[in-house]
Amino acid sequence: MTTARPRADVGPSPRAATRRIIAALEKRYGRPGAGERKDPLSELVFTILSQSTTDLNRDRAWASLWREFASWEEVVAAPGKRLERAIRVGGLAPTKSRVIREALVRVRAEEGRYSLDRLAGLPAQEVESHLRRFKGVGIKTIRCVQVFSLGLPAFPVDTHIFRITKRLGLVPAKATPEAAHEVMQALTPPDEVLPFHLNLIAHGRQVCTARQPRCRECVLIRLCEYGRSRK
Repeated sequence: MTTARPRADVGPSPRAATRRIIAALEKRYGRPGAGERKDPLSELVFTILSQSTTDLNRDRAWASLWREFASWEEVVAAPGKRLERAIRVGGLAPTKSRVIREALVRVRAEEGRYSLDRLAGLPAQEVESHLRRFKGVGIKTIRCVQVFSLGLPAFPVDTHIFRITKRLGLVPAKATPEAAHEVMQALTPPDEVLPFHLNLIAHGRQVCTARQPRCRECVLIRLCEYGRSRK
């Protein structure tokens, strides 16, 4: 009978690596909170405005929306071009205005008012199933509503997180954004979802940038084969 050779060191398991990454990022950036919580419908629209733009331009579009309109009723009643102009600073205004208007019309038809407050207290899967019926609303937007408005432990994956988690090897290199959401949801302890999400975004903006990442300054370098290969 032959004796099996010891396995080569393959590093920590994905769950163990995730815990180490969470700890390293928290030591570097602190433990952030959610800040002021929006109602679910406002968070839905706010997140639609965030698609394919910067946080600064998202915030400008949100502020511009409420300078132009006083209520959701006014948004729906206004000509389409007026809504487009109001949110133009956020980019993709024709598409976003259509998605927002269709969402508002659907909410009013189904709820009898402009509110998604009844989602509060529902399990995450029920919230996801409900919001997936809205045209133009994908998993990242849904997860943002879940975690930022409803306080559910749902992990959103934005472009920064998608890039970083692939570089770290937590998410497979060929994974889709949809698959990345499920991987990160499974790897992240529920009470770490929000701070981990926010710290990964901070890390993506400051260090693990899309172009010319600052790997020599990275607190995750020992866990990142991509980063070590660039040293």
